[in-house]
Amino acid sequence: MTSASTTRVGFIGLGNMGSGMTRNLQKAGFALVVNDIRQESAAELIAGGAIWASTPAEVAAQSDVVITMLPTPRHVDTVVNSRTGILAGIADGGTWIDMSTSVPEVAQRVRAEHSARDLHIVDAPVSGMSVGAANGMLQIFVGGETADVERLRPVFNAMGDPDRIFHVGAAGAGYAVKLMINQLWFSHLVATAEVLSIGVKAGVDLDVLRKSLIASPANSNFIQNDVLSILNDGDYDEGFAIALACKDLGLSIDLARSVGVPAELSSLVEQIYRRARAQYGDHAGEMTPVKLYEDLIGTDLRLERVLA
Repeated sequence: MTSASTTRVGFIGLGNMGSGMTRNLQKAGFALVVNDIRQESAAELIAGGAIWASTPAEVAAQSDVVITMLPTPRHVDTVVNSRTGILAGIADGGTWIDMSTSVPEVAQRVRAEHSARDLHIVDAPVSGMSVGAANGMLQIFVGGETADVERLRPVFNAMGDPDRIFHVGAAGAGYAVKLMINQLWFSHLVATAEVLSIGVKAGVDLDVLRKSLIASPANSNFIQNDVLSILNDGDYDEGFAIALACKDLGLSIDLARSVGVPAELSSLVEQIYRRARAQYGDHAGEMTPVKLYEDLIGTDLRLERVLA
């Protein structure tokens, strides 16, 4: 079993998610070696005792376990396979955990091309957004060998909610589960935006409409909880950019295509997201498609607040 007192964790990717994840690893007692394209993003971790490494290869050479948390499969491929990538520094028999929202191809290629090195490769994408990363309450969906998953549980427990760390199957299953979670959430968002906009335009009070939906068989966690950031505060969650949401949607459509399952509804949701991205820009929040509907009906979807 991996132990915080004896295990040095390498972490590559200190963005909105990785910054919170590494702080919780450090809080749990793991020694860290870190790398990012922006060295300043590691300042707080370094002040807490982490070691800065200038390349992914240097991270891997100094670590017992290497974690990647990166924006796209292309970034993962570069960080792993480039001349100064993880494979150039990791020891034979070493462990690499990819926690990015990605696809299995990069890891599959590493397994195929480096099978003699006996590397332990695990995919463990997360849900919970930057708030969950900061609070150490992420949901983690792990694909890989049972022995590896159990050995690495202390690492996962430091970053996630132990009750929601799931071993979902063999290598690649973690990637698939995360993509399907994202796809369904984005579909909930578009459907909710459409329903609320139609109802409000038809003259129904927004609060009455939402409460009616919650009381009905059509209720969902999105209607009950997630949409409130918009309805209460006009917050479209800029902590996760719509450009990344579009990337995830594209990956889920690619997965559907690769397994031969038609994805007509998911494809339409992807196009609505891409239209919102084109209209509001790459850095708009992941919930910005709701604003498309607000603009169409000429009304912001906001609950009235009663002032004391």
